Amino acid sequence: MDAKAKMTICLWYEGGAEKGEMQITPVALTWAVTDPDPAVAKRAFDAMMEMKKIDITAIEAALRG
Repeated sequence: MDAKAKMTICLWYEGGAEKGEMQITPVALTWAVTDPDPAVAKRAFDAMMEMKKIDITAIEAALRG
């Protein structure tokens, strides 16, 4: 990671020398918000929207209801 790079809310990486951006998403979050059960996916999505820093334990709790 470039010394001029910085992390922003929602884990957006703004590259310094790399001159690009990308969003870092844990695979557990991707699986949660794409669950085949719409109610489960909505709970996971709603939980994620309250976060400034992704908390996989909270996402897993939302999956369980």
